[in-house]
Amino acid sequence: MALPADLVRALDALAATPRLLVASDFDGTLAPLVDRPSDARPLPQAAEALIAIADLPATEVVLVSGRALAVLREYSGMPSSVHLVGSHGAEFETGFALEIDEALLATITTELNSIAAGRPGVTVELKPASVALHVRNASAADGEAALAAARSVGEASGAEITAGKNVLEFAVISTDKGEAVDVFRRRGDATAAVFFGDDVTDEKAFRRMVGSDVGVKVGPGETLAAYRVDSPEDVAEALSHLLERRRG
Repeated sequence: MALPADLVRALDALAATPRLLVASDFDGTLAPLVDRPSDARPLPQAAEALIAIADLPATEVVLVSGRALAVLREYSGMPSSVHLVGSHGAEFETGFALEIDEALLATITTELNSIAAGRPGVTVELKPASVALHVRNASAADGEAALAAARSVGEASGAEITAGKNVLEFAVISTDKGEAVDVFRRRGDATAAVFFGDDVTDEKAFRRMVGSDVGVKVGPGETLAAYRVDSPEDVAEALSHLLERRRG
């Protein structure tokens, strides 16, 4: 498949930077979206390219996902050379960025379980620092009603609400994928970074792209990213291209 010409030029320039940071979302970016979240796995080409990039000199790779860190580790299958950040940028391998309000998390979870009850296809996913209501497999009517009710619960609780594709997530600590990317940028003294993402939550990372950085939006929708591709298959192709150029 052919990548957009402007993206190819940007990746070629990025490959020559002295210290490179390669960052990416997981679901919908490295792994195609699936009906059952537990079935998500990265495309083989994307996984192989990421692992090879992480082994290059002066190059770091990090996955920044809304998934809980332990789940991201299991589903991504990445080795220790690839850094992982879960919970939309709040859950690092060294722990959480802030203290978790366990009581608030339990209260919101109870409310969301009540909303999901009796609505087939509406599910609740509990994470260490947040809870999400998924409606991907629900009817349009049930999904809309569940999201509306859940938003009311979240707004009343004061939790941080993040809307994604067929999901609302309620975090009891502040989360920011962009800050997570910048943590690794500073840690590795990166001279340039690339971030791949498909969802609304990834805009916080695109907002942090500066200078010769490259932000790549996957799929349709408004975005702050300067470049766009259609699918995870395109992301795999872009990573393979970046690997080839940086090796050279």
